[in-house]
Amino acid sequence: MNYLPVLNRHDFEEAVQKLEGSPVALALIDLDHFKEINDTLGHAAGDTVLRSLERTLGGSLPDSAIVGRIGGDEYAAAIPDTTAESALILLEEIRTHFSSHNISAEIPRKIQLSVGIAAKPPHAKTVADLMRCADEAMYRAKREGRSRVAIYVEDKMTLKSNFYPKAQLERLSKLSSATGRTEASLLREALEELLVKYKDEL
Repeated sequence: MNYLPVLNRHDFEEAVQKLEGSPVALALIDLDHFKEINDTLGHAAGDTVLRSLERTLGGSLPDSAIVGRIGGDEYAAAIPDTTAESALILLEEIRTHFSSHNISAEIPRKIQLSVGIAAKPPHAKTVADLMRCADEAMYRAKREGRSRVAIYVEDKMTLKSNFYPKAQLERLSKLSSATGRTEASLLREALEELLVKYKDEL
């Protein structure tokens, strides 16, 4: 059986950049609680887990996919001409398979994965935006309890101009672009600060 090669981050990003003008789904895959594996079982066990994940990804993804280790225990897979929904089905199969099997006798626990998925289109127009959206989806999977696959959800808030002056909305939009964050996340941060400021009134 042929396995897809696992590229380093530089080579992965270079390969994905060549898909700039084509539809592509991107999955970011992160091992849950990987530090605990290294700390309790040792780095040799951690390396065994990484090799097992690479084998699973390399043997389960389509031949057209591009796989990369982009840092530590985080991997990425770009699948050309694939929708986010199709990628979710595929990565959920991979996640379930990997998480339901014992890797070796030296690792007496099942290892879980969190996965974030985004697609170009509709979630992004550039590869850089695609990476950001998939990363946001992956962290949402972590926040929602880990061991799951999440698709990027555009988190925009509809603001009524009778509540917010046009000048403020324009500045919020610019801030969103400058920081690479959604308007909703920025407003949530502002709301948290407001509640802290007036905590004695609550």
